[in-house]
Amino acid sequence: MGPAGSGKTTIGKLLASELSWEFADGDDFHPPANIEKMARGVGLTDEDRVPWLQSIHDAMVQWQAQGRNVVLASSALKRSYRDLLGVHSNDRNVKLVYLKGSYNLLLERLRSRKGHYANEQLLASQLADLEEPTDAITVDAALSPKETVAKIRKRLCL
Repeated sequence: MGPAGSGKTTIGKLLASELSWEFADGDDFHPPANIEKMARGVGLTDEDRVPWLQSIHDAMVQWQAQGRNVVLASSALKRSYRDLLGVHSNDRNVKLVYLKGSYNLLLERLRSRKGHYANEQLLASQLADLEEPTDAITVDAALSPKETVAKIRKRLCL
């Protein structure tokens, strides 16, 4: 989890590859109206996010029922969003990793992206909504992808 530019997709794909797990990107669960809104630099409201979060939750329930191991990249900015997803520190089947980055780092990454809807206005909105988790594995988003994945694997004993 983390705001736009924190490296969720890059780290998630690398971690999934190293573990031979599946990867899912939370962005793929957004309805077109949400993507259009974010592309205009307008942050999503809680009301906008509920169907998106419910869709992710439903997928997580299905993956668990099927015994599938999946790395999911999702912003999960607020505690209430994480609650809706069912992500809790005492859940043995779901582990939360927070990629924490400074505003300047995240902004620099967003400005260097091509073909993604996240922009500076969206970052400001996400950081305003961000409720940092107290029950997550927190990793510095400034580390290289390989260093980040190594830290995550060590903390998860994987």
